[in-house]
Amino acid sequence: MALPSTLHHLDLRLADADRGIDQAIALKVARHPSETMERLWLRVLALAWQWREGIAFGPGLCDPDAPDVLANELDGRIALIVRVGRPDPERVARDVAQGGGAKVAVLFDGPRRMEAFVAEAQERGLARLEKAELAAVDPPLLAALARREDRRLRCELTLAGDHLYLAVESEHLDGPLHRGRVDGSSR
Repeated sequence: MALPSTLHHLDLRLADADRGIDQAIALKVARHPSETMERLWLRVLALAWQWREGIAFGPGLCDPDAPDVLANELDGRIALIVRVGRPDPERVARDVAQGGGAKVAVLFDGPRRMEAFVAEAQERGLARLEKAELAAVDPPLLAALARREDRRLRCELTLAGDHLYLAVESEHLDGPLHRGRVDGSSR
């Protein structure tokens, strides 16, 4: 018999200085039995980083081809596709090609992973990936968040420029959001 997912409740106060967002969000995040806390927090950070109306978590590890976070327009068209962790460049290139104009973003679990992705994409000649927004969370920040396995948490997250500031219960954390880009002109 398969193990059930663990449900984590997160009361998130999200502020994004650049986009003028200040919102209280109640999240229920299902953690697949094989999912690490780092990946769960990466999904939460991706949702906050790309916050917009209609955003939601994807089906998760149950459907490996599905996005980790997505958003739909009011008419049902896909508006946003987000992948986290270690996605295959070919998969992300298909998201860009088949997304019907949807914004495509990837949040990596560290700058080295993002650099390897960019190098592989450029080596394969995946020029369409220049349209994808790429960012990476600082590994020490992700590791500190992953130590919090509480099933109910209060969290304040502020994005200011390319920096994340978090207050998780009484612990204060921060770290840079590293940016990357695939240069579509190189091969």
